[in-house]
Amino acid sequence: MTTNTATARYEGLGKDGKGHVATVSGALDAPYGFNTRFEDAPGTNPEEMIAAAHASCFTMATSFGLAKAGYTDGQLDTECTVTLEKDGDGFKVSKSALTLTAKVAGIGQEEFEKITDETKAGCPISKLLNCEITLDRTLEA
Repeated sequence: MTTNTATARYEGLGKDGKGHVATVSGALDAPYGFNTRFEDAPGTNPEEMIAAAHASCFTMATSFGLAKAGYTDGQLDTECTVTLEKDGDGFKVSKSALTLTAKVAGIGQEEFEKITDETKAGCPISKLLNCEITLDRTLEA
């Protein structure tokens, strides 16, 4: 088992507040707030961090799934788009859309789809999310 830690601070309240989020590793150290979430100001936001987590988790899981199936060479590129939408008086993450482009020597389309379906369902971040998860994939020659 592993544990990972991040911290967040928000000074001020509501739209006027300013936040800062950081990871213990130092990989993330960024401002966030209403303006970075809804107005494209410099910084990050929770949905962007979820998208990064889901893209990286799914891509790594797919890499391991392909290696387990005996494939030794390839390249995987994943984009993840997380949708935040109004939900009553609040908001909810309603969708995480994965788009994978892969080059894997010697694999057929059917096996590629089987492995990527399994890794989409099995990656820890997919298991964490309570929203629709979609996967578009392209296997390049």
